[in-house]
Amino acid sequence: MRLWSIHPKYLDAKGLVALWRESLLAKKVIVGGTRGYKNHPQLVRFYINPNLIDAYLSAIYEESVKRGYSFDKTKFNKIKFQKTKSASVTKGQLIFEMNHLKNKLKKRYPEKLKEIENVNDIEPNPVFYVVKGGKEIWEKGALK
Repeated sequence: MRLWSIHPKYLDAKGLVALWRESLLAKKVIVGGTRGYKNHPQLVRFYINPNLIDAYLSAIYEESVKRGYSFDKTKFNKIKFQKTKSASVTKGQLIFEMNHLKNKLKKRYPEKLKEIENVNDIEPNPVFYVVKGGKEIWEKGALK
């Protein structure tokens, strides 16, 4: 499961669709609708604020609309968060994720890689605000 902290606009079609599916699964886990994935490290930030997953899904949905996709908006409660009410993400996490995405796109979609390869000021998903720091503690391998 990868719940990207970077803005969904950076993802290719396959990545955006996967993010949508995985975020819907995350919502199901958070509301107690499944037994699996309860202890997935990326869910920590969503357990803190139960409305955050709906705001996160709203941002993904908005990106899908811009691309002409037809994601089902009835799958979440549409919520917009003000920066003061959202969760933080570290600058190091955004850098890590952008590099991770670039590596995926090298094989999967080189044209999309060309679009994002020179991005220096990485935007987060709109529900997050950026703080100083390295990779997040919940990131796989962060403590190595």
